[in-house]
Amino acid sequence: MNEAVSKSLFQPDILVDPFDFYEEQRAKSPVFLDEASGAYIVLDYDLISEAVGRLDDFSNNFTALLSGGKSDEELANDEEIQAIQADGWPQVNTLLTADQPVHTRFRKLVNLAFSMPKVNKLEDSIRAMSNELIDNFIDKGECEFMEEYAIPMPVRTIAVQLGLDVADADTIKRWTNAFVDRLSGMMTRERQLETEREVVEYQHALKANMDARRKEAKNDILSDLVNAQVDGERPLDDAESLSIVQQLMVAGNETTTAALGEGLRLFATNPDQYQKIQDDPSLIPNAVEEVLRMSSGSSGIWRVMHRDAELGGVMLPKGAMVMMRYHAANRDPKQFENPNKFDVERKNARTHLAFGKGIHMCVGNMLSRKEMTVSFQQFAKRIDNIRIQEGAELTYPPNMMLRGLTNLPLTFDKR
Repeated sequence: MNEAVSKSLFQPDILVDPFDFYEEQRAKSPVFLDEASGAYIVLDYDLISEAVGRLDDFSNNFTALLSGGKSDEELANDEEIQAIQADGWPQVNTLLTADQPVHTRFRKLVNLAFSMPKVNKLEDSIRAMSNELIDNFIDKGECEFMEEYAIPMPVRTIAVQLGLDVADADTIKRWTNAFVDRLSGMMTRERQLETEREVVEYQHALKANMDARRKEAKNDILSDLVNAQVDGERPLDDAESLSIVQQLMVAGNETTTAALGEGLRLFATNPDQYQKIQDDPSLIPNAVEEVLRMSSGSSGIWRVMHRDAELGGVMLPKGAMVMMRYHAANRDPKQFENPNKFDVERKNARTHLAFGKGIHMCVGNMLSRKEMTVSFQQFAKRIDNIRIQEGAELTYPPNMMLRGLTNLPLTFDKR
């Protein structure tokens, strides 16, 4: 067994700022047992890349974590949760938590809705939304970036695509927070019951829109999802569609919000890099990749061992929970030279694992990249001299799956 570690990855202070921990532990062993949690942690870029391709060894079926960490048996005996869930639809293993061949069917159907041509058609509306949000604060010379831009941009984008009223952005954000909290592993009992109620509320709202799209399709992602058919596959049923959209709302909202926030923080603290994208906007797509590498809104992903198997010289027993830490992989010095430096001209920035890798790579990655690209283009064109407001204390809530700022007060000059 590897050298025991006194610290746990899942300590709140380490989740908030994990990068020193990654470096210290990677030097000891890039695969290790986190004794406090009982989970194995993988920090090495090459080993994570290898593991996500070993589908017979590493399973994506970690559904229990989406239910506050409760096992199927515990959930079945939890009368309060059962009573709430009875008013909704069951959680279905679809993209994030399904293995082949089940995953293959869902991926084929969902890929239709997120193809590059479909995402490219959204660019004009994303740009208009970006300019509208910037218009709201540009004359003030300051903004609370998370509240005034990073949250509403992806929330409004996904709202339009799901047939939800943009005016209900607060409700959509509340639902997304409920989905994220179920992944956090840090819920109180009160919050767990609250998230169950909010998931059911979301399900009923989306079910009405899904029914409408089946009767009359529109030019949006929800229509593409509920009406998709490939190679004779049956269309998605209600529970499948709701589970997929639930995952897309986390992937489309929280991770993009986090990446936008980290992007502006990095530009504010590295003004030379911001000047580079202003002087040469053709660097912006690569700057997006470097922000994703540095920030990785999705900190990592769980796997469950199908069987006893070895990784990096460590034997992982059948049934063990394994956390593939994308955060750490994207700062692996064997893959990225000077990994803690923000460099918009980094040659291999796009090899990051912020969206995962292999068959489970985030299906919404092209939409997220489009929102980030357009956002950075509009900021570079319209705003100079971005600074973090003097005296501001930036905060990250502890979460084992996602990492993003809760606040980012900025000052700037109008171009």
